[in-house]
Amino acid sequence: MWDSLNCSYDGHEPPRIISLNLSSSGLTGEIAPSISNLTLVQYLDLSNNGLTGPVPDFLSQLPLLRAQNLTGNKLTGSIPVELIERSENGSLLLSVNENPNLCWSGSCKKKKKFVVPIVASVAALFILLTALAIFWKHRRGGKQVSKDQEMVSESNRDEGSLVSKKQQFTYSEVITITNNFEKEVGKGGFGTVYHGHLDDTQVAVKMFSPSSIQGYKQFQAEAKLLMRVHHRNITSLIGYCKEGNNMGLIYEYMANGDLQRHPSGNERNTNVLSWEERLRIAVETAQGLEYLHNGCKPPIIHRDIKSTNILLNEKFQAKLADFRLSRAFPNEGSTHVSTIVAGTRGYLDPEYHASNRLTEKSDVFSFGVVLLEIITSQSPVPGNHEETHIIQWVSSMLANGDIKNIVDPRLQGDFDINSAWKAVEVAMSCVASTSTERPAMNYVVMELNQCLEMEASRNQGTESKDSTDMVSMKLHTGTTPLAQ
Repeated sequence: MWDSLNCSYDGHEPPRIISLNLSSSGLTGEIAPSISNLTLVQYLDLSNNGLTGPVPDFLSQLPLLRAQNLTGNKLTGSIPVELIERSENGSLLLSVNENPNLCWSGSCKKKKKFVVPIVASVAALFILLTALAIFWKHRRGGKQVSKDQEMVSESNRDEGSLVSKKQQFTYSEVITITNNFEKEVGKGGFGTVYHGHLDDTQVAVKMFSPSSIQGYKQFQAEAKLLMRVHHRNITSLIGYCKEGNNMGLIYEYMANGDLQRHPSGNERNTNVLSWEERLRIAVETAQGLEYLHNGCKPPIIHRDIKSTNILLNEKFQAKLADFRLSRAFPNEGSTHVSTIVAGTRGYLDPEYHASNRLTEKSDVFSFGVVLLEIITSQSPVPGNHEETHIIQWVSSMLANGDIKNIVDPRLQGDFDINSAWKAVEVAMSCVASTSTERPAMNYVVMELNQCLEMEASRNQGTESKDSTDMVSMKLHTGTTPLAQ
């Protein structure tokens, strides 16, 4: 009868609820005040019900709450300020999409207040623009503007949109920051990344190829996107340079490079990442991706999730990078973006490749491949084209119930077996062949956090079976089934 109700139990105190999943359970009315009694709850999922009324303030007072999913209800009013603050500082994963009458604090009144003036303004603007268009056509006398002139015009408009939210640097300042581009730390089709210093802070400077129109477009796309996203698991943009053909973005420096170097041990003198370190990196990557899907309005699809686009700082904290191919939905209610196929071989969603319909689940598929890469330390697509893709290889191992040989053998079995099983199941659910069978990223985050807790508990010197009794009771929900 019950499912997805998890409790902690130490053998002395009564069991306490730490995870409650009531997704798709037919709940109606306002959120029950009794939930405020769940002082130890860490994961709360009330999504896809018929809940109404405001988001209660007591939800922001649950001290241990890490993830809260209110998606797909009929909630109204403003989200409590405390919840917004916890979401923005990264201490709470908050999902509130698909509540049409729910808004961030202070924004509801603005919506109502400005609807009529905006409609009137748009109508007036349309008339004005029509008149200007007729005048301009007459003024031009049929002359055509060259593509180069259009490009300059577009450049001027776009530069104006790169407002002072981030610092603008001159090209001479970039030369000083990089010590005349002395140290190259990365290179790709877009251009080159250099190491630099801004005052006493290390930075990475990505210089785009000046000869590529595509490079110019990607510079604009990445700069604009990074100016509107703020999350601890997304690389921070410090500033930019746009001076003639010299285009560059300045980021925080990630001392430990990209993820691909580490699980596979390709980097010289790199220590093998422990199971707990791998899970922490997976959780942080999932949190960054979940923020793009649920924390941004409208949602953003990264479109090129892969191990080389996950960077690690000096503390091995993971952050998503490289948003050149990212796309935002046209509006908040959209379900997909129709676009040409872009991405990386081995990580590309086969459904997107066949249909040109890009959705959040395309990112979920790519993340599943990265998660398998973290678990196994194998490349998604070996150099020999005749060899098996990582998904097929793991599937064949699972068919034999062989979990220990799926996990990187260099760990020598030093991991919680239940944590490993759960992580592999999550990964395989993400790489399901059809998008409808893949979970949403908020669910992935919750599941991986539980994997991490299992392993952390083992590393604290206490066996999971003695310290925690994970009570699993069957409750009918709409949760996507995991691969077995």
